[in-house]
Amino acid sequence: MKLYELKIITEHLKRFTYISRARRVENNTIELSFDRNNSYFFHMTRGESFIYITNSKRPLKGYNAPFDTLLHSLISASKIINIEVPNRDRVLRFTLVPKSSYKDKRVVLQFEFTGRYTNAILIDDNEVVIEALRHIDADSSFRVIRPGVELLPIPPFKRDEVKREIDDIEKHLRQKYFDFEEKRVHGIKKQKLLSVSKKQEKLQKLLNRLANPETLARDEKKYQNYGNLILANLYQIKPYETKLKTYDFDGNEITIKLPKGVVKNRISEYFFNQAKRTRNRAKNIHIEKENLTTKISFYTNMLHAIEQAKDSHELELLVPKRAKVQKKKEKIKEGELFWIDDYKVLIGRNSKENQSLLKIAKSNDLWMHIRDIPSSHLIIKTDKQNLPSSVIEKAAKLCVDFSLTQAGDYAVDYCKRRFVKIQEGSSVEYDKYKTIRVRKDGIEIRE
Repeated sequence: MKLYELKIITEHLKRFTYISRARRVENNTIELSFDRNNSYFFHMTRGESFIYITNSKRPLKGYNAPFDTLLHSLISASKIINIEVPNRDRVLRFTLVPKSSYKDKRVVLQFEFTGRYTNAILIDDNEVVIEALRHIDADSSFRVIRPGVELLPIPPFKRDEVKREIDDIEKHLRQKYFDFEEKRVHGIKKQKLLSVSKKQEKLQKLLNRLANPETLARDEKKYQNYGNLILANLYQIKPYETKLKTYDFDGNEITIKLPKGVVKNRISEYFFNQAKRTRNRAKNIHIEKENLTTKISFYTNMLHAIEQAKDSHELELLVPKRAKVQKKKEKIKEGELFWIDDYKVLIGRNSKENQSLLKIAKSNDLWMHIRDIPSSHLIIKTDKQNLPSSVIEKAAKLCVDFSLTQAGDYAVDYCKRRFVKIQEGSSVEYDKYKTIRVRKDGIEIRE
């Protein structure tokens, strides 16, 4: 953020009289809504801080840190007394009167666009820190930023920068967002496509390594033959021998490698068991192949949805970050795990996983499926709570995006798990359901 740019923004903001809403919408981004309908965003990432304008958006997750609580209670619905850039530094300072203040007690919201120490700070009228977006200790800087500590001024710094004219500041700030979002979407897509591709490649390797049914049939016959030959020649095997040279039942010379650690009278049983395992593998190989193929198809749909995503909010929904540190350790054996606004969401990647999710879901969990189309089953863990409509909308979009690649308008039915009756496999009948329409381009239409 350039100093001349900050001064122009400051003069522009002076036309507003109050801040109707203050909230954090991303980890390092704060939204201030002026005079109800004018949203400005303060992106406070270290080394990349700036102000931009875009349409107000619902936060990806709830922020409930002390800073967020105080930001809302002190700044939302506050009256603006003054907006300034003090001491010719890259600092934007709002002097405000909170809605709940006693005798016009004032509070300051200070945005510091200072590179390494970029911050947003709430300060009382005695210049003491109330709370801050990030705390700074004495071992990091002479300027300690912690609640209850007096805020020291920033040392003066002479800047040599070329001042440029900005004809339309609102257009300039909207372009700032467009350039930032374009760069961010490109980076997130690259990262998430790589992550999903790795999962898909891992499954493809497993699929490629699956044995051929004809090969398994030959191996079964070989192990069965070995077991019979061992029984017929058991008397020839010495305790120390590692191989048996003999003749098969057609009179051909044959050498059988004997298993290590198996006593002589158990060797034939070992080969018969190998024959049995190989027969079972051959019998179930098509099931294993189908499971792997459908999982690969699931990730193909996911890749397509990521490529088609238009903004960072949509990308974070498709492949979200873990909501909390402890959730990183949480894994499930069947299905894909997501978090939507701190609600756990489970999605089946194939018919087998759909069946598993139906079995582990509790009666009050929400079940979701695309109507009249084979698709992933989706379970939202509710913990007996009423789900916000935004969570249902986002989950329905995931259900469509991970089940299909074709653009179109789809009906997604959902109901409590207790109203879903399993018929055969993952086929179900359900009752007392509602429907949400999901357009493949990401626009949801509630019926």
